[in-house]
Amino acid sequence: MKTLLLNLGATAFLVSLALFTYDHFVVRPSLQIGVVDIAEVYRLKEREFTDLVTKTGAESDRQKALAMAEQFAKVLPIALDELSQECGCLVLLKAAVPATTPRTIDMTTALKLKIGITQ
Repeated sequence: MKTLLLNLGATAFLVSLALFTYDHFVVRPSLQIGVVDIAEVYRLKEREFTDLVTKTGAESDRQKALAMAEQFAKVLPIALDELSQECGCLVLLKAAVPATTPRTIDMTTALKLKIGITQ
């Protein structure tokens, strides 16, 4: 009888530990959603390009703007992927999420920092 209770207690402990681990590492992260306002990011970057191109200056400013645009096109997908890995959640466009919830995280500022937008 004592052995049976000991086995029952050990089994209950292991099942509880397994359920806690599953909840902590699988269920809770999947409930969290990161959102990014990509339209705002594009507007800010577009303003930088426009300021460079329309500035009274040499052809070098235009070449610099073109290089910035190419770099932005390479860095943006990488930064979005890194955001997803850092938060351990799905990152969606803000426009694709109809309403925010307590489990929704706005990651627009983090994206701006990753791609070098200071505004």
